[in-house]
Amino acid sequence: MSKAQAQQMVDAYIAAELDVLDGKNVIINGKTFGSEDLEQIRKGRLEWERRLSGYSRPNGGFNFAKF
Repeated sequence: MSKAQAQQMVDAYIAAELDVLDGKNVIINGKTFGSEDLEQIRKGRLEWERRLSGYSRPNGGFNFAKF
């Protein structure tokens, strides 16, 4: 997955979160979310933000072990 695709997912989750807070139902990847799913939407956004931040770190956030 590219950095641009990860950013698109973050943007989609942010839009979904705003829509749900506005009282709307939203569909992400074929699944319908409503206000009762707000916590799940936020977890999804945080996961995609974590993946996106990995593109900013050297080696994707992983280091070699140093002994």
